[in-house]
Amino acid sequence: MEKIDKLDRQILNIISKNARIPFKDVAEECGVSRAAIHQRVQRMIDMNVIVGSGYHINPKILGYNTCTYIGVKLERGSMYKDVVPEFEKIPEVVECHFTTGPYTMLIKLYARDNEHLMELLNTKIQEIPGVTATETLISLRQSVKREIPICEIKE
Repeated sequence: MEKIDKLDRQILNIISKNARIPFKDVAEECGVSRAAIHQRVQRMIDMNVIVGSGYHINPKILGYNTCTYIGVKLERGSMYKDVVPEFEKIPEVVECHFTTGPYTMLIKLYARDNEHLMELLNTKIQEIPGVTATETLISLRQSVKREIPICEIKE
C-alpha cells in the first residue's frame, strides 16, 4: 500500500474542512499545481483514503427533531449478519455498529418526534427476529462533529 505523505495530509486537512473548495485554491495553499492536487486526490480516492463526498443534510430542517442512539442486544452475536439487513430497511437508521460491551449493536437513528421514535422501536426494531432488548439514549444536542485529525504518523 502506498504511503500518505506530508502533501497528501496537507490536502486532506484542507478538503476535510471544506469539500467544495476549488482545487486551484488548494493548489495555491499547498504551493503546487492544480493538476498535482487533482492527481493526489484521485490517488487517495483509489486507495480508499477518501471514501466519499457529498453534502451534509440537517435532519431538523427535514422534520427529524429527535436524534437517538439505541443499544441493541441480540440472542447471539452471530445473528448480527441477519439483523443488519433488517436495519437497512428502516430509512431512519443512519448508522449501525457491531460493538463490544453491554450491547451487541449500537444504532443511530433520527425520528420526527418521540411518538415516531416509539413507533420505530415498537413496530420495527423490537420486532426484528433475534433482538432481545433495546436501550434508547436521546441526544439533546450534538456538541462536536468533525473528521479524524490529519497529522503525521510516527512509525
